[in-house]
Amino acid sequence: MSSDSRRAQRQRRQARGFSVRVIAVVAVLALVALAAGVITTLQGPRVTSVQADTTAAVGSPGSRVIFETTQSLQKVDAAQVTITPAAPFSVDTSGRSVGIRFTDPLWDETTYTIRIDRLAGLGGGPTSNVEESFATPKLHSYVLQRSEGGDKIYRVDLDGNTEPVFEHEHIEDFRATAAHLVVSTLEDGVSHLIVTRTDGSHPQELALPGKGVVTNLQSAERGNTIGYTFTDADISASGGRESLLFTGSTADPGAAPAEISVTGADKRVEDWRFVPGTDTILMLTFDGALSLVSSAGAPPVELGNAIGIDDIAGTTAYIERVDGPAVVDLASAKEKPLPPTAGELGQTGSVLAMSDGSTLRALTPFDGLNPLGTNIMRVDADGKTSVVAKVDPADGLLQTCVSPSGRYAALVIAPNVVDNPYDGYTLPLPTTLETRIYALDGTQVTVMEGFDVAWCRKAPSL
Repeated sequence: MSSDSRRAQRQRRQARGFSVRVIAVVAVLALVALAAGVITTLQGPRVTSVQADTTAAVGSPGSRVIFETTQSLQKVDAAQVTITPAAPFSVDTSGRSVGIRFTDPLWDETTYTIRIDRLAGLGGGPTSNVEESFATPKLHSYVLQRSEGGDKIYRVDLDGNTEPVFEHEHIEDFRATAAHLVVSTLEDGVSHLIVTRTDGSHPQELALPGKGVVTNLQSAERGNTIGYTFTDADISASGGRESLLFTGSTADPGAAPAEISVTGADKRVEDWRFVPGTDTILMLTFDGALSLVSSAGAPPVELGNAIGIDDIAGTTAYIERVDGPAVVDLASAKEKPLPPTAGELGQTGSVLAMSDGSTLRALTPFDGLNPLGTNIMRVDADGKTSVVAKVDPADGLLQTCVSPSGRYAALVIAPNVVDNPYDGYTLPLPTTLETRIYALDGTQVTVMEGFDVAWCRKAPSL
């Protein structure tokens, strides 16, 4: 036999041997995959990974925890889910994942456990119970300090630690969103809106309607929308835009702002609020008319006359009417009086909404014509009251705000207000201000220099 024939026979034997080995390997892999599938089916769905942004969870509503599992899943019902400590949530199922979305921000420095019972694969088989825990971080916020040497925005936490993140010669106001700081500055009598990241970096200027002054700066609960009232710098008795409401976007700083107004009414805006989770704005104009206005162009809803807007929670608005505080359902335009507190507790000032249906109220008792200080009280749905904080008669309470999770209250205080002179800003405030933080059980947590804590929807009012 020739050498070429022997070589050809060896190649044919090697090829057959390779084919046998490949078939054997494929068969083994198929058996392993089949066995894994059988084991997975016998065990029921198991969690392979958990995704959660715990920092976002304490700062804003709508954060999610996503469970990825080994199987495509049957729909998970909310009744199958237990969260400890309790927190309102919704649940969605998609393929191999289950998403838990928290309705409200979570408490800081707290360990949460999520348990899902009877988790079932789409193809049937045994169910399984899964349980995962995660810890939320410390809560932080931002405050503004004004001074003759320049104004600064500080990042602060509840241990009293501070870190400067933005400085300017003249800061009127600012708002903090999940991803940005929006800072209102003033130069030569003209406002500028500067958008930065939350650490103060990458500043960009937001387009304004023209040269003028920005007031009443606010940001939407979610997304990138901000709003403000605007007055032309050259306004005079003969004309000009005064206190008109505009909205803009931190995602597109160069875009032209959009005016929000009600046709046929006084366009000048006294006060306003974004309605959470909607495209609508609650607007109080100079003529005392309260209206619900859609930025999408839907017809406005007239809600009568008012003298102020205290707060909005969901579609429930707390309004100051001439004859007293009222609660308005913005979805139906129905109204009811604010449940009263006992007369000896004092006159009701501001009213803030809590996520559990209670309210936080500023109540001032009087000795004849003399105020006896102000008490910040929590009032539950049944009218039961508890004291959160007390403000001395010598001090001025400028504002009360609630942390996103509803765990803390922030009080903006002007100490010794009679001898505390006002500064010369467009929004004039006492030169010495402090923000006192209280847990809702009445424990004072910390005191920060400055004001405009980022929990507040707007700047303090005079």
